Amino acid sequence: MLVVLAVGAGFLLPSSVHVERDLLMDAEPADIFALISDFNAWDAWSPWAQLDPDATMQITGQGLNQTMTWSSENPQVGQGSQVIVSLAAPNLLKTHLDFGSQGMADATFNLVSEDGKTRVVWSLDTDMREGLPLWQQPISTYFGFAMDAMLGPEYETGLQNLKGLVES
Repeated sequence: MLVVLAVGAGFLLPSSVHVERDLLMDAEPADIFALISDFNAWDAWSPWAQLDPDATMQITGQGLNQTMTWSSENPQVGQGSQVIVSLAAPNLLKTHLDFGSQGMADATFNLVSEDGKTRVVWSLDTDMREGLPLWQQPISTYFGFAMDAMLGPEYETGLQNLKGLVES
């Protein structure tokens, strides 16, 4: 009975997840935007590039619709693709991520000028049930409660890496 209630609650709980981190950088938005709006520059600051330097990476196109696909044996990196879906230089970048059977998400970078510096806000939004088979949806909903704790530190590392790069 308890298992049935837990599964049923998994369908009733909110499935939307938002993860966000920000960091103030002593750099102009355009300098930061150049490093986030081109996937070819991500190896220099991405926390996932550091986790598996041997991951297979393919980047096609440039600007809007530029696509990055990756594959790694490291489960923290995994496999998937990311495409740039919106660019508003030098303040906004949006991407759509596809993790295959693990679902999809949208990531956003907002660059906001503050007293001669730039606050970089990196966020991710996803629906933990979207694109998953019905039997996986309640379990995935429960994992949504851990997303901030799992992904937040990676975003913090990436922002620190980006800050070090643009301020050097």
